Amino acid sequence: MKRTAERARSIGRGVRGMLAMSAPAPVDSTLVAATIALLGFGVVMVYSASSYEATVRLGDAQFYVKRQAIYVALALGVMWLASRFDYRKLRPFTYFILGGVMLAMAATVFGFGHRAGNAYRWLKVGPVHIQPSEMAKVALVLWLAYSLSKKADKIRTFWVGFVPHMITVGALTVLCLMQPDFGSAVVLTMITFALMFVAGGRLSYILASVSLAVGAAILLVRLSPYRMARWMAFSNMDEHRQSLAYQPFQSVMSFGSGGFGGLGLGRGYQVLYLPEAHTDFIAAIVGEELGFVGIALLLATFGVVVWRGVAIALAAADDYGTYIAFGLSTLLGTQVLLNLSVALAIVPTKGLTLPFLSYGGSSLLVSAASIGLLLNVSRHAHRAPDPISAPPAAAAESASMLVATAAEDGA
Repeated sequence: MKRTAERARSIGRGVRGMLAMSAPAPVDSTLVAATIALLGFGVVMVYSASSYEATVRLGDAQFYVKRQAIYVALALGVMWLASRFDYRKLRPFTYFILGGVMLAMAATVFGFGHRAGNAYRWLKVGPVHIQPSEMAKVALVLWLAYSLSKKADKIRTFWVGFVPHMITVGALTVLCLMQPDFGSAVVLTMITFALMFVAGGRLSYILASVSLAVGAAILLVRLSPYRMARWMAFSNMDEHRQSLAYQPFQSVMSFGSGGFGGLGLGRGYQVLYLPEAHTDFIAAIVGEELGFVGIALLLATFGVVVWRGVAIALAAADDYGTYIAFGLSTLLGTQVLLNLSVALAIVPTKGLTLPFLSYGGSSLLVSAASIGLLLNVSRHAHRAPDPISAPPAAAAESASMLVATAAEDGA
């Protein structure tokens, strides 16, 4: 009887927990509004940037925008689903998610990848093209959040708190470089260093790794003929504006011709000359048609997204949620800055999309999932931490460790 009563109480607690988790909770409405604004604006800009090319190549001016509208509808569904469940339930699936993504990336490298341009970055599943390197960014954030929250008291150690994270991001980076996808490799590395810093990893280890990463990047450029050719073309665009520097040169021309207020929506001329203007270089069309004002408003909206992501991280119920929110905010912010830097010819071409604006399904769905997870963390921000993942004794121990670490650093 005693065992039966205890089992009944256990079941009752489980049911009450499920009901509590399913109860409606407020989400970050500012983040939702900014995301929906970016999605809507992206559809408009994809149509403006692609209608000419779609008419000439496919005979349908609305070909790309119709597909983008479908992707946006799917993205909204993904965002809603990702915001509804308890994000802490992802913990048991962390290694499954990371392993699955790594296998998919390996498949693109070892004979199963679909080629576009000079890279094998996509897996073709019927009419759908999947880009595993996009999913790897979120998978890495989830794994880092799991690992860093689990090793909170050992994060400053070399073999436990530092080496495993470097090995994992190193493996993902190598798979990206083999595609090749240098831009995604840079993003993955920056996410790792940012989260290691936020988690309290030793600054000396992080700075040494950053130095090694920069040196490795320089070496990869020097040893790769096509990367070196791109760098030389980037360094002197005037001499290479009809060859390797054609795309960034035309992109800069777009920004310059837009001036302060732009030429007007749908009145840009660079859609006639800028290849694939609706994908990686869509920011150039925004700059030409809406000018400095349009780019400033676009950056401000992205700034709101990152700001709300950081605010969610600071208010998260546990370390796991904090690291997820910081990691996803870093992911979105880094990708925006790198894409705009490429479009403005501040850095060489990287092949990175502009979140929520560039045409394509993989990047859009991954960005939507990122926002959904941020909203998920925000839904649980004002609730008590999960007693299983953050028991009071462990929380007190973590607090004492932080105090001890601060005292050690001060000494």
